Amino acid sequence: APGSMEAADEEKAGNGHAEGPAAEKRSGGGRLRGCRGFLRRNALVVLTVSGVVAGVALGAAVRGAALGPAQVAYLAFPGELLLRMLRMVILPLVVCSLVSGAASLDTRSLGRLGGIAVAYFLGTTLLASGLAVALGFIVRPGAGASALNAPGLGLPGAMPPSKETVDSFLDLVRNLFPANLVAAAFRTYATEYKMLLRNTTSGNLTWEKIPVGKEIEGMNILGLVLFALVLGVALKKLGQEGEDLIRFFNSFNEATMVLVTWIMWYVPIGIMFLVGSKIVEMEDIMLLVTSLGKYMFASILGHFIHGGIILPLIYFACTRQNPYRFLLGLITPLATAFATCSSSATLPSMIKCIEENNGVDKRISRFILPIGATVNMDGAAIFQCMAAVFIAQLNNVDLNPGQIFTILVTATASSVGAAGVPAGGVLTIAIILEAIGLPTNDLSLILAVDWIVDRTTTVVNVEGDALGAGILNYLNEKEMKDKEQELKEVNVEAVANSKSEGETSPLVTHKNQVSNTTSPDPESKESVL
Repeated sequence: APGSMEAADEEKAGNGHAEGPAAEKRSGGGRLRGCRGFLRRNALVVLTVSGVVAGVALGAAVRGAALGPAQVAYLAFPGELLLRMLRMVILPLVVCSLVSGAASLDTRSLGRLGGIAVAYFLGTTLLASGLAVALGFIVRPGAGASALNAPGLGLPGAMPPSKETVDSFLDLVRNLFPANLVAAAFRTYATEYKMLLRNTTSGNLTWEKIPVGKEIEGMNILGLVLFALVLGVALKKLGQEGEDLIRFFNSFNEATMVLVTWIMWYVPIGIMFLVGSKIVEMEDIMLLVTSLGKYMFASILGHFIHGGIILPLIYFACTRQNPYRFLLGLITPLATAFATCSSSATLPSMIKCIEENNGVDKRISRFILPIGATVNMDGAAIFQCMAAVFIAQLNNVDLNPGQIFTILVTATASSVGAAGVPAGGVLTIAIILEAIGLPTNDLSLILAVDWIVDRTTTVVNVEGDALGAGILNYLNEKEMKDKEQELKEVNVEAVANSKSEGETSPLVTHKNQVSNTTSPDPESKESVL
Protein backbone atom coordinates (compact mmCIF):
# COMPACT_ATOMS: atom_id res chain seq x y z
CA ALA A 1 0.00 0.00 0.00
CA PRO A 2 2.76 2.50 0.78
CA GLY A 3 4.37 1.73 -2.56
CA SER A 4 1.14 2.27 -4.45
CA MET A 5 0.56 5.59 -2.66
CA GLU A 6 4.04 6.77 -3.60
CA ALA A 7 3.45 5.73 -7.21
CA ALA A 8 0.17 7.63 -7.25
CA ASP A 9 1.88 10.72 -5.83
CA GLU A 10 4.60 10.49 -8.45
CA GLU A 11 1.96 10.09 -11.17
CA LYS A 12 0.08 13.18 -9.89
CA ALA A 13 3.29 15.14 -9.75
CA GLY A 14 4.16 14.04 -13.24
CA ASN A 15 0.70 14.98 -14.52
CA GLY A 16 0.90 18.36 -12.80
CA HIS A 17 4.33 18.96 -14.31
CA ALA A 18 3.00 17.97 -17.72
CA GLU A 19 -0.15 20.05 -17.41
CA GLY A 20 1.71 23.19 -16.25
CA PRO A 21 2.66 24.53 -19.72
CA ALA A 22 -0.75 23.57 -21.07
CA ALA A 23 -2.48 25.45 -18.22
CA GLU A 24 -0.29 28.50 -18.82
CA LYS A 25 -1.10 28.33 -22.52
CA ARG A 26 -4.82 28.11 -21.78
CA SER A 27 -4.63 31.11 -19.43
CA GLY A 28 -2.68 33.07 -22.03
CA GLY A 29 -5.32 32.19 -24.63
CA GLY A 30 -8.03 33.29 -22.21
CA ARG A 31 -6.37 36.65 -21.72
CA LEU A 32 -6.03 37.05 -25.48
CA ARG A 33 -9.71 36.21 -25.97
CA GLY A 34 -10.63 38.68 -23.23
CA CYS A 35 -8.57 41.39 -24.91
CA ARG A 36 -10.19 40.63 -28.25
CA GLY A 37 -13.63 40.74 -26.65
CA PHE A 38 -12.88 44.12 -25.06
CA LEU A 39 -11.67 45.55 -28.37
CA ARG A 40 -14.72 44.13 -30.16
CA ARG A 41 -17.11 45.67 -27.61
CA ASN A 42 -15.32 49.03 -27.53
CA ALA A 43 -14.02 49.18 -31.10
CA LEU A 44 -15.81 52.44 -31.87
CA VAL A 45 -14.46 54.16 -28.75
CA VAL A 46 -10.89 53.03 -29.46
CA LEU A 47 -11.15 54.09 -33.10
CA THR A 48 -12.62 57.50 -32.19
CA VAL A 49 -9.88 58.31 -29.67
CA SER A 50 -7.30 57.06 -32.16
CA GLY A 51 -8.84 59.37 -34.77
CA VAL A 52 -8.35 62.42 -32.51
CA VAL A 53 -4.71 61.47 -31.84
CA ALA A 54 -4.09 60.74 -35.52
CA GLY A 55 -5.66 64.10 -36.43
CA VAL A 56 -3.26 65.97 -34.15
CA ALA A 57 -0.33 64.06 -35.63
CA LEU A 58 -1.59 64.67 -39.18
CA GLY A 59 -1.98 68.40 -38.56
CA ALA A 60 1.47 68.70 -36.99
CA ALA A 61 3.05 66.78 -39.88
CA VAL A 62 1.31 68.72 -42.68
CA ARG A 63 1.61 72.12 -40.97
CA GLY A 64 5.16 72.60 -42.21
CA ALA A 65 4.15 72.03 -45.84
CA ALA A 66 2.70 75.60 -46.12
CA LEU A 67 -0.55 74.50 -47.74
CA GLY A 68 -2.72 77.08 -49.47
CA PRO A 69 -6.43 77.63 -48.71
CA ALA A 70 -7.47 75.28 -51.52
CA GLN A 71 -5.23 72.46 -50.25
CA VAL A 72 -6.54 72.95 -46.68
CA ALA A 73 -10.11 72.72 -47.99
CA TYR A 74 -9.25 69.44 -49.72
CA LEU A 75 -7.69 68.15 -46.50
CA ALA A 76 -10.85 69.00 -44.56
CA PHE A 77 -13.15 67.35 -47.14
CA PRO A 78 -13.58 63.98 -45.30
CA GLY A 79 -14.43 65.88 -42.11
CA GLU A 80 -16.91 68.04 -44.01
CA LEU A 81 -18.65 64.85 -45.18
CA LEU A 82 -19.03 63.75 -41.54
CA LEU A 83 -20.66 67.05 -40.57
CA ARG A 84 -23.02 66.88 -43.54
CA MET A 85 -24.10 63.33 -42.71
CA LEU A 86 -24.70 64.16 -39.05
CA ARG A 87 -26.72 67.26 -39.93
CA MET A 88 -28.69 65.23 -42.46
CA VAL A 89 -30.23 63.05 -39.74
CA ILE A 90 -30.86 65.84 -37.20
CA LEU A 91 -34.28 66.83 -38.55
CA PRO A 92 -35.87 63.33 -38.69
CA LEU A 93 -34.17 62.35 -35.44
CA VAL A 94 -35.41 65.37 -33.45
CA VAL A 95 -38.97 65.36 -34.79
CA CYS A 96 -39.56 61.60 -34.72
CA SER A 97 -37.89 61.01 -31.35
CA LEU A 98 -39.83 63.81 -29.67
CA VAL A 99 -43.16 62.77 -31.18
CA SER A 100 -42.70 59.12 -30.21
CA GLY A 101 -41.28 60.05 -26.80
CA ALA A 102 -44.12 62.43 -25.94
CA ALA A 103 -46.72 59.94 -27.20
CA SER A 104 -45.25 57.07 -25.17
CA LEU A 105 -45.53 58.96 -21.86
CA ASP A 106 -48.80 59.68 -20.12
CA THR A 107 -49.68 63.32 -19.51
CA ARG A 108 -48.82 63.21 -15.81
CA SER A 109 -45.39 61.63 -16.41
CA LEU A 110 -44.75 64.04 -19.28
CA GLY A 111 -45.48 67.03 -17.07
CA ARG A 112 -43.45 65.67 -14.16
CA LEU A 113 -40.41 64.78 -16.28
CA GLY A 114 -40.66 68.07 -18.17
CA GLY A 115 -40.77 70.03 -14.90
CA ILE A 116 -37.73 68.21 -13.52
CA ALA A 117 -35.86 68.72 -16.81
CA VAL A 118 -36.59 72.47 -16.88
CA ALA A 119 -35.50 72.83 -13.23
CA TYR A 120 -32.28 70.88 -13.97
CA PHE A 121 -31.49 72.88 -17.12
CA LEU A 122 -32.09 76.26 -15.48
CA GLY A 123 -30.27 75.31 -12.27
CA THR A 124 -27.14 73.99 -13.98
CA THR A 125 -27.02 76.94 -16.40
CA LEU A 126 -27.26 79.43 -13.51
CA LEU A 127 -24.49 77.54 -11.68
CA ALA A 128 -22.34 77.66 -14.82
CA SER A 129 -22.92 81.41 -15.24
CA GLY A 130 -22.08 82.11 -11.59
CA LEU A 131 -18.93 79.98 -11.82
CA ALA A 132 -17.76 81.87 -14.93
CA VAL A 133 -18.28 85.30 -13.35
CA ALA A 134 -16.44 84.21 -10.17
CA LEU A 135 -13.52 82.81 -12.16
CA GLY A 136 -13.43 85.99 -14.24
CA PHE A 137 -12.92 88.10 -11.12
CA ILE A 138 -10.33 85.67 -9.70
CA VAL A 139 -8.22 85.07 -12.84
CA ARG A 140 -8.82 88.56 -14.36
CA PRO A 141 -8.26 87.48 -18.00
CA GLY A 142 -8.60 91.01 -19.41
CA ALA A 143 -6.21 92.71 -16.99
CA GLY A 144 -3.07 92.24 -19.09
CA ALA A 145 -4.66 92.16 -22.54
CA SER A 146 -4.81 95.89 -23.22
CA ALA A 147 -2.01 95.77 -25.82
CA LEU A 148 -3.34 92.99 -28.01
CA ASN A 149 -1.75 92.67 -31.46
CA ALA A 150 -5.05 92.53 -33.31
CA PRO A 151 -3.72 92.42 -36.91
CA GLY A 152 -1.53 89.40 -36.15
CA LEU A 153 -4.34 87.42 -34.63
CA GLY A 154 -6.09 86.90 -37.94
CA LEU A 155 -9.29 88.56 -36.72
CA PRO A 156 -12.38 88.39 -38.91
CA GLY A 157 -13.30 91.47 -40.85
CA ALA A 158 -17.09 91.16 -40.60
CA MET A 159 -18.62 91.30 -37.14
CA PRO A 160 -22.08 90.01 -36.24
CA PRO A 161 -24.57 92.88 -36.17
CA SER A 162 -25.58 94.05 -32.73
CA LYS A 163 -29.20 93.56 -31.70
CA GLU A 164 -31.37 95.08 -29.03
CA THR A 165 -31.96 92.86 -26.00
CA VAL A 166 -35.74 93.12 -26.30
CA ASP A 167 -35.68 92.15 -29.98
CA SER A 168 -33.48 89.13 -29.19
CA PHE A 169 -35.99 87.74 -26.71
CA LEU A 170 -38.91 88.53 -29.02
CA ASP A 171 -37.13 86.58 -31.78
CA LEU A 172 -36.80 83.68 -29.38
CA VAL A 173 -40.57 83.65 -28.78
CA ARG A 174 -41.32 84.09 -32.48
CA ASN A 175 -39.15 81.11 -33.38
CA LEU A 176 -41.11 78.95 -30.91
CA PHE A 177 -44.12 79.37 -33.22
CA PRO A 178 -42.90 79.08 -36.83
CA ALA A 179 -45.31 80.32 -39.48
CA ASN A 180 -44.23 77.57 -41.89
CA LEU A 181 -43.07 74.17 -40.63
CA VAL A 182 -41.38 73.27 -43.92
CA ALA A 183 -39.43 76.54 -43.94
CA ALA A 184 -38.53 76.00 -40.25
CA ALA A 185 -36.46 73.00 -41.34
CA PHE A 186 -33.89 75.30 -42.97
CA ARG A 187 -34.74 78.92 -42.09
CA THR A 188 -35.14 80.87 -38.85
CA TYR A 189 -36.52 84.30 -37.97
CA ALA A 190 -34.18 87.16 -37.03
CA THR A 191 -34.67 90.88 -36.51
CA GLU A 192 -32.60 93.33 -38.53
CA TYR A 193 -32.69 97.12 -38.61
CA LYS A 194 -33.06 99.80 -41.21
CA MET A 195 -32.57 103.51 -40.70
CA LEU A 196 -35.37 105.91 -41.64
CA LEU A 197 -35.19 109.68 -41.79
CA ARG A 198 -38.13 111.19 -39.87
CA ASN A 199 -39.37 114.64 -38.99
CA THR A 200 -39.65 115.40 -35.29
CA THR A 201 -42.41 117.54 -33.75
CA SER A 202 -40.01 120.48 -33.63
CA GLY A 203 -39.39 120.24 -37.36
CA ASN A 204 -35.90 118.73 -37.17
CA LEU A 205 -34.82 115.67 -39.14
CA THR A 206 -33.56 112.62 -37.25
CA TRP A 207 -32.55 109.07 -38.07
CA GLU A 208 -34.65 106.34 -36.45
CA LYS A 209 -33.74 102.66 -36.23
CA ILE A 210 -36.71 100.48 -37.24
CA PRO A 211 -36.71 96.70 -36.55
CA VAL A 212 -37.47 94.59 -39.61
CA GLY A 213 -38.09 90.84 -39.54
CA LYS A 214 -36.16 88.59 -41.90
CA GLU A 215 -35.79 84.86 -42.52
CA ILE A 216 -32.13 83.82 -42.37
CA GLU A 217 -30.35 80.56 -43.16
CA GLY A 218 -30.39 77.99 -40.33
CA MET A 219 -32.74 75.37 -38.90
CA ASN A 220 -35.37 76.69 -36.47
CA ILE A 221 -34.82 73.88 -34.00
CA LEU A 222 -36.83 75.57 -31.22
CA GLY A 223 -40.01 75.68 -33.30
CA LEU A 224 -39.60 72.10 -34.47
CA VAL A 225 -39.04 70.86 -30.90
CA LEU A 226 -42.19 72.59 -29.60
CA PHE A 227 -44.30 71.37 -32.53
CA ALA A 228 -43.08 67.78 -32.15
CA LEU A 229 -43.84 67.78 -28.41
CA VAL A 230 -47.37 69.14 -28.90
CA LEU A 231 -48.03 66.73 -31.78
CA GLY A 232 -46.96 63.77 -29.63
CA VAL A 233 -49.30 64.84 -26.81
CA ALA A 234 -52.14 65.31 -29.34
CA LEU A 235 -51.61 61.83 -30.81
CA LYS A 236 -51.68 60.39 -27.30
CA LYS A 237 -55.00 62.14 -26.65
CA LEU A 238 -56.51 60.66 -29.83
CA GLY A 239 -56.15 57.16 -28.42
CA GLN A 240 -56.86 54.40 -30.92
CA GLU A 241 -57.11 56.80 -33.87
CA GLY A 242 -53.56 58.06 -33.32
CA GLU A 243 -51.92 54.64 -32.92
CA ASP A 244 -51.09 54.26 -36.62
CA LEU A 245 -49.31 57.61 -36.79
CA ILE A 246 -47.45 56.90 -33.54
CA ARG A 247 -46.24 53.58 -34.97
CA PHE A 248 -45.13 55.44 -38.12
CA PHE A 249 -43.01 57.87 -36.11
CA ASN A 250 -41.62 55.01 -33.99
CA SER A 251 -40.59 53.11 -37.13
CA PHE A 252 -39.14 56.25 -38.70
CA ASN A 253 -37.17 56.87 -35.51
CA GLU A 254 -35.77 53.33 -35.40
CA ALA A 255 -34.79 53.51 -39.07
CA THR A 256 -33.00 56.82 -38.40
CA MET A 257 -31.09 55.19 -35.55
CA VAL A 258 -29.94 52.46 -37.96
CA LEU A 259 -28.59 55.20 -40.24
CA VAL A 260 -26.85 56.76 -37.22
CA THR A 261 -25.22 53.40 -36.45
CA TRP A 262 -23.78 53.27 -39.96
CA ILE A 263 -22.60 56.89 -39.80
CA MET A 264 -20.86 56.25 -36.46
CA TRP A 265 -18.33 53.97 -38.13
CA TYR A 266 -17.23 56.89 -40.31
CA VAL A 267 -16.76 59.17 -37.27
CA PRO A 268 -13.07 58.25 -36.60
CA ILE A 269 -12.07 59.11 -40.17
CA GLY A 270 -14.02 62.36 -40.21
CA ILE A 271 -12.68 63.43 -36.80
CA MET A 272 -9.10 62.80 -37.88
CA PHE A 273 -9.38 65.16 -40.85
CA LEU A 274 -11.43 67.77 -38.95
CA VAL A 275 -8.81 68.06 -36.21
CA GLY A 276 -5.90 67.89 -38.65
CA SER A 277 -7.28 70.64 -40.91
CA LYS A 278 -7.94 72.95 -37.95
CA ILE A 279 -4.35 72.57 -36.75
CA VAL A 280 -3.09 73.36 -40.27
CA GLU A 281 -5.29 76.49 -40.42
CA MET A 282 -3.69 78.03 -37.31
CA GLU A 283 -1.51 80.99 -38.28
CA ASP A 284 0.53 81.92 -35.21
CA ILE A 285 -0.47 79.88 -32.20
CA MET A 286 2.23 81.36 -29.96
CA LEU A 287 0.95 84.91 -30.54
CA LEU A 288 -2.58 83.68 -29.84
CA VAL A 289 -1.54 82.06 -26.55
CA THR A 290 0.54 85.00 -25.33
CA SER A 291 -2.15 87.57 -26.18
CA LEU A 292 -5.33 85.74 -25.13
CA GLY A 293 -3.85 82.94 -23.03
CA LYS A 294 -5.42 84.05 -19.74
CA TYR A 295 -8.86 84.27 -21.33
CA MET A 296 -8.50 80.81 -22.88
CA PHE A 297 -7.18 79.39 -19.61
CA ALA A 298 -10.04 80.88 -17.57
CA SER A 299 -12.71 79.62 -20.00
CA ILE A 300 -11.31 76.09 -20.25
CA LEU A 301 -10.79 75.97 -16.47
CA GLY A 302 -14.44 76.90 -15.99
CA HIS A 303 -15.49 74.13 -18.37
CA PHE A 304 -13.27 71.64 -16.56
CA ILE A 305 -14.64 72.54 -13.11
CA HIS A 306 -18.27 72.50 -14.23
CA GLY A 307 -18.03 69.39 -16.42
CA GLY A 308 -15.59 67.44 -14.27
CA ILE A 309 -16.78 68.31 -10.75
CA ILE A 310 -20.12 70.16 -10.48
CA LEU A 311 -22.21 68.16 -12.97
CA PRO A 312 -20.91 64.76 -11.71
CA LEU A 313 -21.64 65.87 -8.12
CA ILE A 314 -25.23 66.75 -9.09
CA TYR A 315 -25.61 63.34 -10.75
CA PHE A 316 -24.19 61.55 -7.71
CA ALA A 317 -26.41 63.53 -5.31
CA CYS A 318 -29.52 62.56 -7.27
CA THR A 319 -28.71 58.92 -8.06
CA ARG A 320 -25.99 57.80 -5.58
CA GLN A 321 -24.22 56.21 -8.58
CA ASN A 322 -20.74 56.71 -10.03
CA PRO A 323 -21.02 59.54 -12.60
CA TYR A 324 -17.63 58.81 -14.19
CA ARG A 325 -18.67 55.24 -15.00
CA PHE A 326 -21.74 56.74 -16.68
CA LEU A 327 -19.56 59.16 -18.66
CA LEU A 328 -17.18 56.34 -19.66
CA GLY A 329 -19.89 54.95 -21.90
CA LEU A 330 -20.16 58.31 -23.71
CA ILE A 331 -16.56 58.72 -24.92
CA THR A 332 -17.58 58.52 -28.59
CA PRO A 333 -20.21 61.32 -28.52
CA LEU A 334 -17.94 63.45 -26.30
CA ALA A 335 -15.10 63.05 -28.82
CA THR A 336 -17.55 63.86 -31.61
CA ALA A 337 -18.56 67.03 -29.74
CA PHE A 338 -14.90 68.02 -29.36
CA ALA A 339 -14.21 67.56 -33.06
CA THR A 340 -17.42 69.00 -34.57
CA CYS A 341 -18.11 71.86 -32.07
CA SER A 342 -21.82 71.21 -32.62
CA SER A 343 -24.18 69.83 -29.99
CA SER A 344 -26.82 69.25 -32.69
CA ALA A 345 -24.40 67.17 -34.78
CA THR A 346 -23.50 65.14 -31.64
CA LEU A 347 -27.15 64.32 -30.88
CA PRO A 348 -27.41 61.16 -33.06
CA SER A 349 -24.35 59.48 -31.52
CA MET A 350 -25.35 60.61 -28.01
CA ILE A 351 -28.79 58.97 -28.27
CA LYS A 352 -27.28 55.75 -29.59
CA CYS A 353 -24.53 55.45 -26.95
CA ILE A 354 -26.61 56.51 -23.93
CA GLU A 355 -29.20 53.83 -24.74
CA GLU A 356 -26.83 51.00 -25.65
CA ASN A 357 -23.95 51.63 -23.20
CA ASN A 358 -25.76 53.13 -20.20
CA GLY A 359 -29.16 51.47 -20.49
CA VAL A 360 -31.22 54.68 -20.43
CA ASP A 361 -34.87 54.13 -21.37
CA LYS A 362 -35.61 55.10 -24.97
CA ARG A 363 -38.66 57.09 -23.88
CA ILE A 364 -36.44 59.22 -21.62
CA SER A 365 -33.44 59.68 -23.91
CA ARG A 366 -35.44 60.49 -27.04
CA PHE A 367 -37.60 62.92 -25.10
CA ILE A 368 -34.93 64.77 -23.09
CA LEU A 369 -31.80 64.79 -25.29
CA PRO A 370 -33.29 66.69 -28.28
CA ILE A 371 -34.69 69.30 -25.89
CA GLY A 372 -31.37 69.49 -24.02
CA ALA A 373 -29.43 69.94 -27.26
CA THR A 374 -31.62 72.96 -27.95
CA VAL A 375 -32.08 74.72 -24.60
CA ASN A 376 -29.40 73.38 -22.21
CA MET A 377 -26.13 75.21 -22.88
CA ASP A 378 -24.01 75.11 -19.72
CA GLY A 379 -20.74 75.41 -21.61
CA ALA A 380 -22.09 78.31 -23.67
CA ALA A 381 -23.17 80.13 -20.49
CA ILE A 382 -19.62 79.83 -19.09
CA PHE A 383 -18.12 80.99 -22.37
CA GLN A 384 -20.49 83.98 -22.68
CA CYS A 385 -20.12 85.18 -19.06
CA MET A 386 -16.34 84.86 -19.22
CA ALA A 387 -16.31 86.84 -22.47
CA ALA A 388 -18.44 89.60 -20.93
CA VAL A 389 -16.13 89.89 -17.88
CA PHE A 390 -13.07 89.78 -20.15
CA ILE A 391 -14.33 92.62 -22.37
CA ALA A 392 -15.32 94.67 -19.29
CA GLN A 393 -11.80 94.31 -17.85
CA LEU A 394 -10.32 95.04 -21.28
CA ASN A 395 -12.14 98.38 -21.29
CA ASN A 396 -11.28 99.10 -17.61
CA VAL A 397 -14.95 98.90 -16.58
CA ASP A 398 -15.67 97.83 -13.00
CA LEU A 399 -18.86 95.78 -13.02
CA ASN A 400 -21.35 96.70 -10.29
CA PRO A 401 -23.72 94.16 -8.65
CA GLY A 402 -26.57 95.19 -10.94
CA GLN A 403 -24.49 94.52 -14.05
CA ILE A 404 -23.33 91.16 -12.64
CA PHE A 405 -26.95 90.15 -12.01
CA THR A 406 -27.82 91.25 -15.55
CA ILE A 407 -24.99 89.10 -16.94
CA LEU A 408 -26.20 86.02 -15.02
CA VAL A 409 -29.85 86.37 -16.06
CA THR A 410 -29.13 87.37 -19.65
CA ALA A 411 -26.57 84.59 -20.18
CA THR A 412 -28.95 81.98 -18.77
CA ALA A 413 -31.80 83.17 -20.98
CA SER A 414 -29.79 83.79 -24.15
CA SER A 415 -28.04 80.42 -23.95
CA VAL A 416 -31.48 78.86 -24.53
CA GLY A 417 -31.60 80.50 -27.94
CA ALA A 418 -27.97 79.82 -28.82
CA ALA A 419 -27.69 77.86 -32.02
CA GLY A 420 -26.28 74.36 -31.62
CA VAL A 421 -23.74 74.97 -34.39
CA PRO A 422 -20.07 76.00 -34.39
CA ALA A 423 -19.59 79.60 -33.13
CA GLY A 424 -23.29 79.86 -32.33
CA GLY A 425 -22.59 81.27 -28.85
CA VAL A 426 -20.58 84.23 -30.14
CA LEU A 427 -23.69 85.87 -31.57
CA THR A 428 -25.44 85.78 -28.19
CA ILE A 429 -22.51 87.53 -26.42
CA ALA A 430 -23.58 90.72 -28.21
CA ILE A 431 -26.90 90.52 -26.34
CA ILE A 432 -25.10 90.45 -22.98
CA LEU A 433 -22.76 93.30 -23.93
CA GLU A 434 -25.69 95.44 -25.06
CA ALA A 435 -27.57 94.68 -21.84
CA ILE A 436 -24.72 95.96 -19.62
CA GLY A 437 -23.67 98.80 -21.91
CA LEU A 438 -20.31 97.51 -23.19
CA PRO A 439 -18.99 97.98 -26.75
CA THR A 440 -19.43 95.06 -29.13
CA ASN A 441 -16.44 95.85 -31.34
CA ASP A 442 -14.16 93.80 -29.04
CA LEU A 443 -16.04 90.65 -30.04
CA SER A 444 -13.42 90.14 -32.75
CA LEU A 445 -10.97 89.10 -30.00
CA ILE A 446 -13.41 86.41 -28.86
CA LEU A 447 -13.80 85.13 -32.42
CA ALA A 448 -10.01 84.78 -32.73
CA VAL A 449 -9.94 81.97 -30.14
CA ASP A 450 -13.52 80.76 -30.44
CA TRP A 451 -12.54 77.70 -32.46
CA ILE A 452 -10.42 76.51 -29.49
CA VAL A 453 -12.76 77.37 -26.60
CA ASP A 454 -15.82 76.21 -28.54
CA ARG A 455 -14.59 72.61 -28.36
CA THR A 456 -14.69 72.37 -24.57
CA THR A 457 -17.89 74.42 -24.63
CA THR A 458 -19.64 71.79 -26.76
CA VAL A 459 -18.31 68.92 -24.64
CA VAL A 460 -19.79 70.49 -21.48
CA ASN A 461 -23.07 71.19 -23.29
CA VAL A 462 -23.63 67.58 -24.34
CA GLU A 463 -22.33 66.21 -21.03
CA GLY A 464 -24.96 68.24 -19.17
CA ASP A 465 -27.68 66.83 -21.46
CA ALA A 466 -26.48 63.25 -20.93
CA LEU A 467 -26.26 63.48 -17.14
CA GLY A 468 -29.70 65.10 -17.05
CA ALA A 469 -31.10 62.17 -19.03
CA GLY A 470 -29.39 59.76 -16.60
CA ILE A 471 -30.93 61.54 -13.59
CA LEU A 472 -34.42 61.48 -15.13
CA ASN A 473 -34.03 57.80 -16.04
CA TYR A 474 -33.07 56.97 -12.43
CA LEU A 475 -35.99 58.95 -10.98
CA ASN A 476 -38.41 57.33 -13.43
CA GLU A 477 -37.18 53.81 -12.59
CA LYS A 478 -37.39 54.59 -8.87
CA GLU A 479 -40.99 55.75 -9.22
CA MET A 480 -41.89 52.62 -11.19
CA LYS A 481 -40.37 50.40 -8.48
CA ASP A 482 -42.23 52.30 -5.77
CA LYS A 483 -45.51 51.81 -7.65
CA GLU A 484 -44.85 48.09 -8.06
CA GLN A 485 -44.06 47.80 -4.34
CA GLU A 486 -47.25 49.64 -3.39
CA LEU A 487 -49.26 47.41 -5.72
CA LYS A 488 -47.79 44.27 -4.13
CA GLU A 489 -48.58 45.59 -0.65
CA VAL A 490 -52.17 46.38 -1.66
CA ASN A 491 -52.60 42.88 -3.12
CA VAL A 492 -51.24 41.26 0.04
CA GLU A 493 -53.54 43.36 2.23
CA ALA A 494 -56.53 42.49 0.05
CA VAL A 495 -55.84 38.75 0.32
CA ALA A 496 -55.33 39.00 4.10
CA ASN A 497 -58.54 40.97 4.56
CA SER A 498 -60.51 38.53 2.41
CA LYS A 499 -59.39 35.61 4.55
CA SER A 500 -59.95 37.34 7.91
CA GLU A 501 -63.18 39.23 7.16
CA GLY A 502 -64.99 36.69 5.06
CA GLU A 503 -64.22 38.42 1.76
CA THR A 504 -66.45 41.46 2.21
CA SER A 505 -64.82 43.53 -0.56
CA PRO A 506 -67.19 44.00 -3.53
CA LEU A 507 -64.36 43.31 -6.00
CA VAL A 508 -63.34 40.14 -4.19
CA THR A 509 -66.98 39.07 -3.85
CA HIS A 510 -67.47 39.49 -7.58
CA LYS A 511 -64.42 37.34 -8.28
CA ASN A 512 -65.73 34.72 -5.89
CA GLN A 513 -69.06 34.58 -7.70
CA VAL A 514 -67.25 34.03 -10.97
CA SER A 515 -65.18 31.27 -9.42
CA ASN A 516 -68.28 29.60 -7.89
CA THR A 517 -69.96 29.43 -11.29
CA THR A 518 -66.93 27.73 -12.79
CA SER A 519 -65.97 25.39 -9.95
CA PRO A 520 -67.71 24.65 -6.64
CA ASP A 521 -64.46 23.57 -5.08
CA PRO A 522 -63.36 26.10 -2.40
CA GLU A 523 -59.71 25.53 -3.31
CA SER A 524 -60.34 26.75 -6.83
CA LYS A 525 -61.87 29.91 -5.35
CA GLU A 526 -58.62 30.66 -3.57
CA SER A 527 -56.65 30.05 -6.75
CA VAL A 528 -58.72 32.66 -8.59
CA LEU A 529 -57.93 35.15 -5.82
